[in-house]
Amino acid sequence: MTHPAFRPDPAAGMRPMPRTPSGLFPSAPPAQPTYREPHQVSGAGVAAGGAVAAGWLVLFGLLGSDLTGYARWTLFAGAVAWLASFVLVRVGDRGVATGIAIVTAGGWSIAAAVVALRWSGTGDWPLW
Repeated sequence: MTHPAFRPDPAAGMRPMPRTPSGLFPSAPPAQPTYREPHQVSGAGVAAGGAVAAGWLVLFGLLGSDLTGYARWTLFAGAVAWLASFVLVRVGDRGVATGIAIVTAGGWSIAAAVVALRWSGTGDWPLW
């Protein structure tokens, strides 16, 4: 009795049967079309959005004369930046919007950490 992977060949003896590919490494293009974004996110766009958002947050953060002012101006500037980011996601460059959103979240995190540090050090909530 022969193994199922081999079939008898009278001229060459035993030869392995041809294997069907698993599909892990396709040899032909897919049968269905591949859809791509018309405006792909680029690293340069993300960096440009991040740089502009960082400058925006620093500009407004410097308007505050104390911690309360810094935190409020940072929250305001971040809200405006996120609104701009939402508009850019909808009708503009998604890479720039991503950079704005990432840096704004980081700026808000820094402001929250500074407020929490002051609050833990003095025991008095600094934003009232």
